[in-house]
Amino acid sequence: MKTTKLTRRGLLGAASATWATAILGQPAKAAAAEFDFKLGVNTPETHPLTIRLTEAARAIGAQSSGRLNVTVFSNSQLGGDPEMLSQVRSGGIELLAVPSLTLSILVPMSGLPSIGFAFQSYDQVWAAMDGGVGEVVREAIGKAGIVPMKKIWDNGFRQITSSSSRQLNSVDDLRGFKIRVPVTALLTSLFSGLGALPSSISYNELYSALQTHIVEGQENPLAQVSTGKLYEVQKYCALSNHCWSGYWIVANRRALAALPADLQEIVSSNFDAAAVKERADLVEMDRSLQAELTAKGMTFNTPDPVQFRAALVKAGFYTQWQKTYGEQAWTQLEKYTGKLT
Repeated sequence: MKTTKLTRRGLLGAASATWATAILGQPAKAAAAEFDFKLGVNTPETHPLTIRLTEAARAIGAQSSGRLNVTVFSNSQLGGDPEMLSQVRSGGIELLAVPSLTLSILVPMSGLPSIGFAFQSYDQVWAAMDGGVGEVVREAIGKAGIVPMKKIWDNGFRQITSSSSRQLNSVDDLRGFKIRVPVTALLTSLFSGLGALPSSISYNELYSALQTHIVEGQENPLAQVSTGKLYEVQKYCALSNHCWSGYWIVANRRALAALPADLQEIVSSNFDAAAVKERADLVEMDRSLQAELTAKGMTFNTPDPVQFRAALVKAGFYTQWQKTYGEQAWTQLEKYTGKLT
């Protein structure tokens, strides 16, 4: 099979073609399909994650000779992230691409790689997530009754955006700042430690919350700012790189166990191969996004991370989360990040 390298310019076109074939009008399901899986994700059809999930779903159908059909439902069609997480646990849906921070609601250890200002580069991220930190998190996920694929997908380093009323350059600028965060204790704790006023809102409600000024700003990777069109309701972007986050592909344990061994292997191998491609896609996309978002009216600045780390140390943020995750998990993290406390 020929693999086409995705570029930022080609994402929309690729998404349209793939989406039309694989989602809106999938090749007619083989009438004799033994298994029919639904996969939910919150990203729009133009996001690299959705595109690669759709490609993987098509490959699974082809390699299984139509025995297993996977339909991808993008853009939170099946509900917000917490709702979809509940559905995949109960068996309402069989597969879910779940943000690691949302998963931390159910599996607190999933938030370990997103500790504030822990990772400084992707080299550190992938060494950790394909190594010891990934093993620790996957073990914890498995104990929650769902099954993670081996490779985590990229969501990117997260940045802070704000409305025209406030540009963020320092810790002082964050004081009293109403910011949307995912429904997760970790980022609520991080921004509370920086003096902000975090509010947990699902991604599918984010645009409306910004548009109606329920919150002044939000934090997400640039890919989410672009594909979610958040630039329409935000003026400034502080390139804070305050944490990294990913997406785990998880399966309902009973549904996955019901598949014959050969189909289980087809599922895991295709999603893991697609994860590696998506990681590269997101890096390539990110390279050009700042210029594109600038052209759409956003203004960028790069705060000094040292002041933010110092504020978090003073607030007891790292000490708190070291106790939460435990010494063994924290030691694994610091093997890749260096000392955090």
